[in-house]
Amino acid sequence: MNSLKFMLLVLIIAISGSNYSQQDSTKKYGWLPGAVVGFNISQIALSNWTQGGDNSISWSFLGTGSIDYISDDWNFKNSLKINYGKTKLGSADFRTSENEFFFQTVLSKYIGWALDPFISNTVKTAISAGYDYKTTPITKIADFWDPGYLTQSLGFIYNKSEAISTRLGIAFQETFTNKFQNYSADKNGNLKKFRFDTGIESVTEGHFNIYTNMMLKSSLRLFSRFESMDVWDVRWDNVIVSKINDLFNVSLAWLVVYEKQQSPKTQLKEGLQLGVAYVLY
Repeated sequence: MNSLKFMLLVLIIAISGSNYSQQDSTKKYGWLPGAVVGFNISQIALSNWTQGGDNSISWSFLGTGSIDYISDDWNFKNSLKINYGKTKLGSADFRTSENEFFFQTVLSKYIGWALDPFISNTVKTAISAGYDYKTTPITKIADFWDPGYLTQSLGFIYNKSEAISTRLGIAFQETFTNKFQNYSADKNGNLKKFRFDTGIESVTEGHFNIYTNMMLKSSLRLFSRFESMDVWDVRWDNVIVSKINDLFNVSLAWLVVYEKQQSPKTQLKEGLQLGVAYVLY
């Protein structure tokens, strides 16, 4: 009953919001590609320094890309995010600080309603080995496609506004593992390399221009399995980017994750960076 109420609430909000939306007469059609790459680096070097501290260097790479197809009847959106970085303090080895690959594709059909039917597929995994640096010795806890997540969803989407879209549907999630089978363990804790879940997925994405040189991108994903509708996986990904000039920008990113399968506690990651960003197309 709770899941039905949640679905009805999202549908009502989406339908109500359509009453205030307006069609954009400048909307572009056809294939619309886009790509941005960014590189951030920070470095501290000390010599005969009496105030304390240590040498450090940190770098990260962020690449985002999209290729969309828009027509009067169809909306086909594809987006890619690659984020990877490392940090070195003193004589210690480099440690991984960013490690994510994410790809999403959403196909929707315009049928003249406030909501359009859609199908989607997402892929998520680490790019390379991930470690828990708080343990002694350091423990490897993830690797490429270990775990790897595939999620297919079908339902209805509201995407009449260029600033925000939201979709709700029945979802099928596959979790693949090799060595780290704790990510794909069943509800009884039995380890296995593959897990298949069915449930409800809600994804809301927003893109807002705060000022002429500042924008906010936000994505909130909720997923609950039919077998445990009182537990929801949450992923809230946010970034504020302020453009200094054609080459340099400042970004503030924060990511909130709650997945009981990974940890009983809410995970939080935040980063403030000054770096170089280049628009490829």
